[in-house]
Amino acid sequence: MIDFSAEIKSKHSAANILLGENISTYVNTLYTEHKVEVKIYTLPDNETRTAYVVDKTITVSTLADGTIFSIGCNTRYKGRYKDTLSTGMTFAQIKKLTARQRIFNGSLIIDEDFGFSYVLPSPYDEIADSIEDIPPDLKLNEIYIADFSSWISPRTNIR
Repeated sequence: MIDFSAEIKSKHSAANILLGENISTYVNTLYTEHKVEVKIYTLPDNETRTAYVVDKTITVSTLADGTIFSIGCNTRYKGRYKDTLSTGMTFAQIKKLTARQRIFNGSLIIDEDFGFSYVLPSPYDEIADSIEDIPPDLKLNEIYIADFSSWISPRTNIR
């Protein structure tokens, strides 16, 4: 059952939807119990991706074969990550509740967890090179779970 208050689990699930599952597992429930908007987009390498926006609350993104690789949540989502972090928190709140924050690809990675990220809103997704560039009162309204481990390079110092 899709639940917009379910715990957000890094590299695993949100709304009781599992990363790595095929969207076909959820299609019946999605279309009978929810309003779904489907967006198909093509990447620069001509690969196709599909995004299922469910009740304007979560976005489930799939590969061409239907495999779920990412789930996004906005402020309508009521579940939390580790019973602490949620959408709609200010950067100051997040900073107070976490040990380390880092910016990668327009996203905020928390405590070296490369399976969970906050999306930095515009213009901070483009101009924030350092944590000090993010205003304390900036609200972070989107969370994504996926496997972001490819963002870690051999030169990235994780300690």
